Amino acid sequence: MIEIKEVKFNEEKAKICNIILRALPDWFGIESSIVDYVKDVKELPLVAAFHKDLPVGFLAIKQHNEYTSEIHVMGILPEYQRQKLGEKLLEAIIPLCSEYLTVKTLAASRENEHYARTRQFYVAMGFKPLEVFPELWGKDNPCLMMIKDLKIKKIG
Repeated sequence: MIEIKEVKFNEEKAKICNIILRALPDWFGIESSIVDYVKDVKELPLVAAFHKDLPVGFLAIKQHNEYTSEIHVMGILPEYQRQKLGEKLLEAIIPLCSEYLTVKTLAASRENEHYARTRQFYVAMGFKPLEVFPELWGKDNPCLMMIKDLKIKKIG
């Protein structure tokens, strides 16, 4: 059975993030990015999914202002993907969010089967494409910003 809970301790957040991101090289293959995420999550609200006390997924948000929160980083171990765990993590984090929830992901103009699934997930969860930033992450990694209105109660 999977248990979802908020993680409060900074070092535990960092450890969970590090373990899971390193198991996802198709999404998180840049070492400096992993190091930055591990450092960042220490100071962010984070919920994690545990199977028999082992972390199998997590989601951390960044509060930008009183209106907008952002999914800063999210990861689920491959063997636990496509089991509605992402939806459960999202449901668990929403009470900690503002009115709108945003996320940045790789834009469709750069073909990538893994990120195509990521975008499909966000659309299924009610996110809408907002804007593409062609060079935010460099010319080879166009960034798509998506948004979800949390005043609408339904997740999907």
